[in-house]
Amino acid sequence: MSHPLPSVIDAIGNTPLVELSRLTADLGLEGRILAKLDYLMPGFSKKDRAARAIIEAARADGSLSEGQTVVELTSGNMGTGLAIVCGVLGHPFVAVMSAGNSVERARMMRALGAEVVIVPQAAGSRAGEVSGADLALVEEEARRLTKDREAFRADQFAHPGNPAAHASGTAPEIWQQSGGTVTAFCDFAGSGGTLGGAARFFAGQGVRSYAVEPTGAEALAGCAVTRPEHPIQGGGYVMADLAHLKDIPLAGYLSVSREEAETHARLLARREGIFGGYSSGANLAAAIQLLRGPEKGGTVAIVICDSGLKYLSTPLWEG
Repeated sequence: MSHPLPSVIDAIGNTPLVELSRLTADLGLEGRILAKLDYLMPGFSKKDRAARAIIEAARADGSLSEGQTVVELTSGNMGTGLAIVCGVLGHPFVAVMSAGNSVERARMMRALGAEVVIVPQAAGSRAGEVSGADLALVEEEARRLTKDREAFRADQFAHPGNPAAHASGTAPEIWQQSGGTVTAFCDFAGSGGTLGGAARFFAGQGVRSYAVEPTGAEALAGCAVTRPEHPIQGGGYVMADLAHLKDIPLAGYLSVSREEAETHARLLARREGIFGGYSSGANLAAAIQLLRGPEKGGTVAIVICDSGLKYLSTPLWEG
């Protein structure tokens, strides 16, 4: 960049794409893995893109008034992105988050000026593992606060700005940066915004897209849910009807266990110097599955969803 940006919001997007050549060589894989480093954005996650798109669209169409409060449920990443965007544009922001999410996320949102409401987990839930039941309690509280505060609900699970940010930003950037060589894309499904938006763009380029889910919680794949609890924060909520994936052409579904997500997040850090979180490890593990299976010899793109700094209090970085 040759000139100063008007605000930090303008630093969202245009992240680097890095080839994981050391890992593919170590593992003897035929093909390439390209990692989109969205953890380098201002909020340290890919959700900055959707946060910006949703708020800018709402301001443009009048559904968000000047100075109006914004409310949203979050595992922490969308909330961080919204805290940044709302802070710059002058909107009070209330983040509603499960007690099962890591404490770093709540602290970061508060540091950025957000009001953070922590919702106790459902009976039987484990700390550090946010289930669909936990998310339902967070949704209930978010609806109550939206009504009580006469706020705008960002609604990342339904607002079209979420997938649009990835259809017009993430995926075209990957395509251009790779020189049009990507043959497959996979992403851990949370709201489905990244996967849905990217898959819509990639379908027109002949690129196959795959959903990644936690082992035992493969609701999108139509499997029986046997293990809804898992530590991969921000997704895997056993929601089979994500709005952003409706009518999206997916080539298949991949599952990744807790152990695989942890192992591959650590591999990313130690072998490639990329400090991502659980979902980044899950994406890498899924990309390796593809290169050992249906995408052997191809080029698989993944997103490094967020920073490992958001998991220092979790078992991911113990030892």
